[in-house]
Amino acid sequence: MLLIPFFLFCSHVGAVEKEERNWQDEIIYSITIDRFYNGDLSNDIDVTIQDPLAYHGGDFKGIMEQLDYIKELGFTTISLSSVVDNGANGYHGYWPQDYYEVDEHFGTLEEFKLLVQAAHEKEIRIIVDLPITHIISTHPWLEDSEKAGWYTTNGEGDLFVTDLPQLVHTNPEVQQYLIDMAKWWIEETDIDGYRFVNADLAPEVFWKTFVTEVKRAKENLLLIGDQGHAENAFDSFQNNLFYEEATVVFREGDQPLTGLYENWMDVKTEVEEPLLVGNFIDHDQTVRFTREIVEKKQNPETRLKLALTYLYGAPGIPMVYYGTEIALDGGEVPDNHRMMAFRSDKVIIDYIAKLSEIRKHHSSLRNGDFELLFENEKGMAIFKRSYKGESTIVAINNANETLTAEIPVAAIGEDLELRALLNDEVVRSTNGKFMVTMDRETANIYMLSERTGINWPFILGMVGVWTAFGLFIWFVRRKSKRSKG
Repeated sequence: MLLIPFFLFCSHVGAVEKEERNWQDEIIYSITIDRFYNGDLSNDIDVTIQDPLAYHGGDFKGIMEQLDYIKELGFTTISLSSVVDNGANGYHGYWPQDYYEVDEHFGTLEEFKLLVQAAHEKEIRIIVDLPITHIISTHPWLEDSEKAGWYTTNGEGDLFVTDLPQLVHTNPEVQQYLIDMAKWWIEETDIDGYRFVNADLAPEVFWKTFVTEVKRAKENLLLIGDQGHAENAFDSFQNNLFYEEATVVFREGDQPLTGLYENWMDVKTEVEEPLLVGNFIDHDQTVRFTREIVEKKQNPETRLKLALTYLYGAPGIPMVYYGTEIALDGGEVPDNHRMMAFRSDKVIIDYIAKLSEIRKHHSSLRNGDFELLFENEKGMAIFKRSYKGESTIVAINNANETLTAEIPVAAIGEDLELRALLNDEVVRSTNGKFMVTMDRETANIYMLSERTGINWPFILGMVGVWTAFGLFIWFVRRKSKRSKG
């Protein structure tokens, strides 16, 4: 009888493992390959660590060596910068010069296949950037008269693609080439999807055809685009408005969360699959969130915990840029592409691992609705997420003082209590209200559970079990003595 709870727990775990894995269940770790980890010195071609615009040595083998580290953080998908061959100093992957070759600085095609295979063995998916709006000015097509109609030299764009030749996506030959090439990488390497940057520079009609055709290459691909006019052509898009609002809210205290909730309401109304939208607090083209915090003279650890709790607790797919877990600093490009450091304080690393575990085991945080229960102008907000009978509470105090939120029992449920998942706190109702008191600049996630007290049926049942066991032992000993007599 003492083992019954254990077997019930095991059967529940087995049921969870058999659930279909959907993309809204993922937590994405974004990596700029060249700046993550150098696992193979033999491909350090033209590496100059002192030059922020040059290659620094990160490669496929380096990522393979750190797969356990990534998995321990709870990430289930890795989003890589482009792997195709780039022009000189194209460490970032935005200057393609051969779409069918691997960048030699990162390794070989076979090594990339091994990376994908190793990740899949650890149940980690791989998606990669595919830069198909521009090409490097030294691309062979510029010397091929038959390709003269494939590009224009007066293209649009900023950052990495300023003044680069832009592909003509309305050209049927270009369209077919890009479709065939994208399908080839999927079939050859078994990757799980693509991220497309500067997607708004290609017409929506191109993207709809491209997406439809590429999806034939593999079941359950994820295609992520920018937020823009073509966003509905993709499965998901990077929510730039979330980033802009989250940066303002969480880089300093006393900022209300109103704009973040309004962003969700807009996404919910306008997007076909709102739970697939990718939320982030920084990425490869933005200033590091740590820099935003430091410029406001705030504590990076405190501010990151607040932002990450909301990122993991709000609807959408969390996308975390490498180095966030160590509060890596960095300004504008390329300063935000500093080399990853693995010997760092583990406070945020452990916090992210805990958030990942919580999100993994609570389906309401991945699939649930998002209801605002409490908010004030100082920056405290309480949200409720519910899905198939499970409910969780995401609580944020972004203020510079201790605050209390008063929540009516009707909004939570009768005979329930809030059990904190980031510490041991339990909140019970009194006089028809839940009084959630939070220290300044703190966050928590609660699960709703039946209110606990003295569980008399359980206690009496256990007394009965042990009494029966004691009587059994007494009977066996007595029978043994009679036998000897």
